[in-house]
Amino acid sequence: MTEATARIPDLPRDADLSAHGGFAATPGAASLSTPVGGLTRLLILLFVAGLIVVPLMATALGGFKGLGELRVNPFGLPSEWQWQNYWDILSTWRYWQILWNSLFIAVATVLLTLAVAAPAAFAFAHLRFFGEKFLFNYLILGLTFPFATAILPLFIKVRDLGLLDTHWGVILPQVAFNQALSVLLLRNAFRSLPNELVESALMDGCGYTRVFVSIMLPLSRPILATVAVITFVMSWNNFLLPLVVLNTESKYPWPLGLMVYQGQYMSAWQLVLAFITLTILPAIIMFIFAQRHIVAGLTAGAVKG
Repeated sequence: MTEATARIPDLPRDADLSAHGGFAATPGAASLSTPVGGLTRLLILLFVAGLIVVPLMATALGGFKGLGELRVNPFGLPSEWQWQNYWDILSTWRYWQILWNSLFIAVATVLLTLAVAAPAAFAFAHLRFFGEKFLFNYLILGLTFPFATAILPLFIKVRDLGLLDTHWGVILPQVAFNQALSVLLLRNAFRSLPNELVESALMDGCGYTRVFVSIMLPLSRPILATVAVITFVMSWNNFLLPLVVLNTESKYPWPLGLMVYQGQYMSAWQLVLAFITLTILPAIIMFIFAQRHIVAGLTAGAVKG
């Protein structure tokens, strides 16, 4: 044994190397693994969850209360559950008509957005053509374009096309304004998939259409579900565009229907809260069923592309 080797002390396996001149542990990594760090993260998550859950629960529970109890106890459980408030909403034809209008507009917007954005994203991800970068950057500029600033020229264009007071006058502009975000998410997801899949399929004689339909779409279900949920919620909650385009009350989606309903039952807030709960319920249900795809879809393409 050499002299240099003899001077090396024998350290236990779990010894702190930093105390003997070795490499110290990263402070950030150490703080994340401590009980204090875990408690801090838990408190932050509970706070954020409370900001979302408490208003929803207060709205849903408010629909089960009488007007007097709602004023003195807006956040607690009702002393007597007033199921009649919800039944009064469900038993009216107006609610189901508004629900149908909202579902038709939102589902049609989702289907058309995916039908246009998915092939465009595949082309930007795997095809090389003149001006592709310019077209993609031009499309992404739509993310910086506020929707409200385009409402006047959009109204003129919808009027010239004869789509005023029709659901398609709401659907088609929504599809156009959803393209930028949808193409961006789908393009990154398509680029994150192994390029060898595309090359092997092309060598076997498949065309780009077959590659897109048979390979890319089945492997991209998470991001497709993510884009569908984002588009559905944005369409479901859209207020400004239907307000400008639609004039007939029977064609109103739920944001405009809520405005009419609130004006009719201005003093009966328990009925208004019950109406709000029933109209936002479809979006919440869709989000719950699709949540396992959303995280995987949003992180698709985070490493590659």
